[in-house]
Amino acid sequence: MSKSDENRKNVMQQVETVPQLPAAVARVLQLAQDPHSSIPQIMEAMESDPGLTAEALRLANSAYFAGPRQIASLRDAGVLLGVSRITQLVVAAALFPIAAKPVAGYDLHTGALVDGLLGVAVGTEVLANTLGKIPPTHAFTAGLLHDIGKIAMGDIVARCQREIRDCAMVEGMTYEKAERFVLGIDRAEAGAALLRSWGLPDKVVGVVRWHMQPDNAPEEDVFVTDLVHIARIMATECGLGVGVDGLQYSPSAGSIRRLGLTEELEARAMRSLINAYKDIREQLAKS
Repeated sequence: MSKSDENRKNVMQQVETVPQLPAAVARVLQLAQDPHSSIPQIMEAMESDPGLTAEALRLANSAYFAGPRQIASLRDAGVLLGVSRITQLVVAAALFPIAAKPVAGYDLHTGALVDGLLGVAVGTEVLANTLGKIPPTHAFTAGLLHDIGKIAMGDIVARCQREIRDCAMVEGMTYEKAERFVLGIDRAEAGAALLRSWGLPDKVVGVVRWHMQPDNAPEEDVFVTDLVHIARIMATECGLGVGVDGLQYSPSAGSIRRLGLTEELEARAMRSLINAYKDIREQLAKS
């Protein structure tokens, strides 16, 4: 077995050790994918975990989601924002404690991964809106989970960091390509494997799998994959979730062409992204 094959095997073993999402979230995701489920069933599953409900409600009351309104209960949020949005916020509330820890392999301090995930999540939506498109309902969740593979990769990347950096510097590779070369896998593939184990919808898993290589995405996933790919670039340029890989990302020419993105539109979307991120972070900071 080659060293990269061994590293890949170790990463996949690490995927299995990442904590599962709370049972309430797993049930919500299951119901949300079942066309025979009713809205009351989904709301009941959400409310079965009071702590999760409280955190999701805090998110729902940020200016980005609620505007000037104050939402008193999760059921009110379901009426005002829609069940799809509340499902997104329940996933976010469950994810943040898992992603908040430092990730040594990527030089991410406490909370930095959450910053990056949140920035890309809102970035997918503001980018679509800036382009005059309606963001698909799964775009926010796909953006939120795009780099979740870093949790499973962190320890192994830390052990191989010098080799990955040398590949990037000497061979002129991007950090993500060097990661694939040394480890036989990257955080996108590891993240997709983790999300499958969590029971996330296939359309979310597919976007996470190909967000770093959007030209390889299946046709039905291309639009959201392009949104997440560009939103990641924008979030990084805004300083959100920047780690050892730094700013070593170049946007896909295919994504730019398919989206019809211009420098002016990107600049406008970035301003909206940072404002939305601040709105949500300010709400989360409230006791």
